[in-house]
Amino acid sequence: MTAMVYLLCLLTVLGCMVLLDRRFRLALWQAPRRAATVLLAGVALFLAWDLAAIAAGHYRMGDSALMSGIELGPELPLEELVFLVFLCYVTLVVRGLVDLLLGRRRQSPARREES
Repeated sequence: MTAMVYLLCLLTVLGCMVLLDRRFRLALWQAPRRAATVLLAGVALFLAWDLAAIAAGHYRMGDSALMSGIELGPELPLEELVFLVFLCYVTLVVRGLVDLLLGRRRQSPARREES
């Protein structure tokens, strides 16, 4: 069980971000298509960065008893991909939260009609 601790922690905080987003409609529940596009673009950019670092020999996967040991490629652990998704998603959620707190939030067309 200790082999999955890091992955479980990442999935837990990612789940918390999803709940926060859903409750306050900050990113994926505010503008799903746009948020998903930005999320995928961010993950692709960081993944390309990681792959370039691996190819150049600047990155080596650490050896930890807390990691799952599942590799998506040479020196690319599953936890790295989950972390990249979390990193990009938390950025979207924080931006949505800042917009909400500053009152700069744009309403979707469907929500404007309800008002």
